[in-house]
Amino acid sequence: MHDLLGLPIDASAHGHNIDQIIVMLHWLMLVLFVGWGAFFIYSLVRFRKKANPRADYAGVKSHASSYIEVAVALFEGILLVGFAIPVWSNVWTKYPAEKDAVVIHVVAEQFAWNIHYPGNDGKFGKREIKLVTAENPLGLDRSDPDAKDDIATINQLHVPVGKPILIYLTSKDVIHSFSLPLLRVKQDAIPGQSIPISFIATMTNGEIREKMKHTFPIASGKIPPKLTTLIASTEYKAKDGSTILAQWDPFTDDAIAKLLEAGVSSVVATQDTPAEIACAQLCGLGHYRMRGTVVLDSPEDFAKWLEEEAKYLEQ
Repeated sequence: MHDLLGLPIDASAHGHNIDQIIVMLHWLMLVLFVGWGAFFIYSLVRFRKKANPRADYAGVKSHASSYIEVAVALFEGILLVGFAIPVWSNVWTKYPAEKDAVVIHVVAEQFAWNIHYPGNDGKFGKREIKLVTAENPLGLDRSDPDAKDDIATINQLHVPVGKPILIYLTSKDVIHSFSLPLLRVKQDAIPGQSIPISFIATMTNGEIREKMKHTFPIASGKIPPKLTTLIASTEYKAKDGSTILAQWDPFTDDAIAKLLEAGVSSVVATQDTPAEIACAQLCGLGHYRMRGTVVLDSPEDFAKWLEEEAKYLEQ
């Protein structure tokens, strides 16, 4: 059903609940579309001018349409009270304690996502508006002892899988909408407010790439334009044993030509950055540029990344 509806891969612990509601809503819309479409066609035929030369001012006396409308309203009420509100209550109102979670601050602006990590001390340093510059978009006060080890990134969110993530979301300018489609997260970023979001990722980027891989035929020489935007899901070698493409290497025009020379008839490709940060709110003329990547790491890789960032700050 997910493939039929075009839903993205679910990489979060709560995503199946969101998808369940989406599937039921689509079934409701399908029933309404077919039902009202059939009723419209029936009305056109039943009440055509040739079959009804004289107007009947009494009209239809049946109350069937009223019963149907009540049934639709009842079903919508069940969706809201029985499914949507419990999911909202369980997912968006029960946040983990900060000591048990990876706490991250996200500050939106036209047109970027500024990500702030507390560093090894677990404390967020001060941010001052007067210190905001192009080089310091968060206005981080590095003279504050708590800020010396803080990590800041732009448009790149690193989170470990299997651990509760607690994000505090705000905005520097206008209302944005922080959307992580694969994690089934969407929340408005509002200036002057710090809004908490919580989720648990269940798959690393590597695991998502494996699920998203697809086979592309190239033997005909007609190369799908999409292929040059993807990466190799496996290694490809020439006849002499040399590597044409290593795993996760991009498909370039030159690499594809070498694959054809090596007699490769099809390739398996996947996306390089499968998880992304999107802005789901029209926030200005540069709205289309407000995109970032989500790196879903194993806990070990996440710790390694934090260590590398800490060494960079020391330098």
